[in-house]
Amino acid sequence: MAMAKGVGRRPKVDLDTGVEDVTLTILEWLGEQGVGAMIRVDAERLRDGRPVWTFAASGGPLDGGMRADGASAAECMGTALLQLREAGLAVPF
Repeated sequence: MAMAKGVGRRPKVDLDTGVEDVTLTILEWLGEQGVGAMIRVDAERLRDGRPVWTFAASGGPLDGGMRADGASAAECMGTALLQLREAGLAVPF
């Protein structure tokens, strides 16, 4: 029996896209779609050796909230974009 495409696997995040350069534009676009979103860095998590960047979003067309964490802003936003697209939001960046 073949597994459905993508089941149980996470797509790889492309860290060379420059996504951190368009993060504010992405946040503005999400706001225009009725989605409240933020990105933050947590110094306490840095001291604990955990991923320090967090993206969180909820509202609008999202069914519930979502969160993505990463060791860098690029990793965090790359993961967030994958999750947003999986949730049906075609982020144009």
